[in-house]
Amino acid sequence: MDISIQQWLDHPAVQSGLMPFVVALLVAKLLQGVRLSGLAIVAGFATTVYIISEFSFSPLTANRKIILLGIVSTLIAIPFINLRGMRLMLTIAGSAAAVWTVQNILKQQELQIMLLWGAGCAVYVGWLIYWMDTLQQSPVRVASAGMALGFGTGLATLIGASALLGQLGLALGSAASAYLVIMSLTNRPLPAGRSLTLPLSLIVGLLGCVGVLAALLPWYCLPVLALIPIITKLPVSEKYAVWLQSTLFTVATLSCAAVAVYLSWRANGLPPF
Repeated sequence: MDISIQQWLDHPAVQSGLMPFVVALLVAKLLQGVRLSGLAIVAGFATTVYIISEFSFSPLTANRKIILLGIVSTLIAIPFINLRGMRLMLTIAGSAAAVWTVQNILKQQELQIMLLWGAGCAVYVGWLIYWMDTLQQSPVRVASAGMALGFGTGLATLIGASALLGQLGLALGSAASAYLVIMSLTNRPLPAGRSLTLPLSLIVGLLGCVGVLAALLPWYCLPVLALIPIITKLPVSEKYAVWLQSTLFTVATLSCAAVAVYLSWRANGLPPF
């Protein structure tokens, strides 16, 4: 039976797996010369957004706030100068963005619960931004962490009954894996920087928060996912071949992501595919 292009594009595996991977692959290579190959991650993510939901910001729901903040953080990150205290400033700004993203959901809760979940979201997103920012000069480590965070958050949220959030998380993971593949095949690190770390950590952090508050993602999956940037601090020498570094970090980070996926599966069972 013939399959039309539209039917092919409508397949979730293409939308959140193949397309962001291919786009990220192309963008990373094209922008390598101007040291902005980190934008490949957002390019892959934006491709999936366009295919599955288009760029619409009215009404401004939590999901659309995530997309908007992802775009804004990318535009901010490109011209960033490494000023003193910038990491702390970004952490605080990201924490505030997390509260803004989920504020309409929190307003439906009692005050005590609202404050608890608001603080939890702020801490989680701020944590990811801070620790991912420490990896900005280590492209293999940050790409491995991004891949694991994307796949872990995406699959755990998909199991938690949110197809859209799950696909967006998987798109980030696929884009980050493309970035990692290029480095492994060429045995050369690509430029990273905040154009990669800031939007990636912000988006994946917000996806996790909304997955907990608006879907069925268990809250205890987030502390597990939060360990992923820390795992990439393992003492692996950068003198090793890039493919070997990539393999070691991939195994370590995906193992942590698998725990989060398992916890979500234990709580919710498999989704009705």
